Amino acid sequence: MTTRAGFVALIGEPNAGKSTLLNRMVGAKVSIVTHKVQTTRARIRGVAMEGDSQLVFVDTPGLFQPRRRLDRAMVAAAWGGAADADVIVLMVEAHRGITEGVERILEGLEEIGQGRTVALAINKIDKVQSEVLLGLTQDLNERYAFAETFMISAERGYGVDDLRGWLAGKLPESPWLYPEDQIADLPVRMIAAEMTREKLTLRLHQELPYQLTVETENWEERKDGSAKIDQVIYVVRDGHKGIVLGKRGETIKAVSQAARAELEEFLDRKIHLFLQVKVRPNWLDEAERYSEMGLDFKDGNA
Repeated sequence: MTTRAGFVALIGEPNAGKSTLLNRMVGAKVSIVTHKVQTTRARIRGVAMEGDSQLVFVDTPGLFQPRRRLDRAMVAAAWGGAADADVIVLMVEAHRGITEGVERILEGLEEIGQGRTVALAINKIDKVQSEVLLGLTQDLNERYAFAETFMISAERGYGVDDLRGWLAGKLPESPWLYPEDQIADLPVRMIAAEMTREKLTLRLHQELPYQLTVETENWEERKDGSAKIDQVIYVVRDGHKGIVLGKRGETIKAVSQAARAELEEFLDRKIHLFLQVKVRPNWLDEAERYSEMGLDFKDGNA
């Protein structure tokens, strides 16, 4: 039996649907999915099996114009993920078409894409008419020599099987890189922190966009098979702490319940989750926080 294995990088603008596609490909929730842009910070790898091929997906942060240290570290991680991959998939939103951001990514691909297989996945195809889709496909393929173009809806699953099957055939012959039943190479501690951060992001909407981070501080295995997880939510101001806690602690309680339920489903076991909020004014400039997110602090330098 000839096995294949390799890395597939999903790149695109924030909110292009990369995390949704990753979760759909892997068949489990390994990447944070919210309606907010730039929610993916670390390069989360999801592992999917397709026949005799093992696809290791690198879900990169959305590519955008960086303004702060965290932004720069995220963009560096995105291009780094693409540079390390065997196959790159550029995701473009059908209804948004070729934006300035997509044009910048196409320019970056001229260099990063050399010697690599680069495919185009036009996502959210249910949002436009077929003639618009055809025009966009033609325009994008004139700008870059994509190996193949796929029309997909990551949310609904349209075209995803075709894309996964094609990717499986493009990977190099290789032994599998991970055990067959492993779905992500991120430490479970980090996945747990991401799940809590997703619930916070959904709950707080515009109030605290990117001014918080979550870390799993302690993980204790219990004799009854359950686990006790202690997490810290870092915010930059006292006022933010109040927002996260909510009136009479209602917000943090709701976040904790939602995160715990998802963790229990993901890990298939009972979880005791304890959240604490700490004010840390300079966390955005602390190397340790970046390491916890799987980012390189040095990449944030101007």
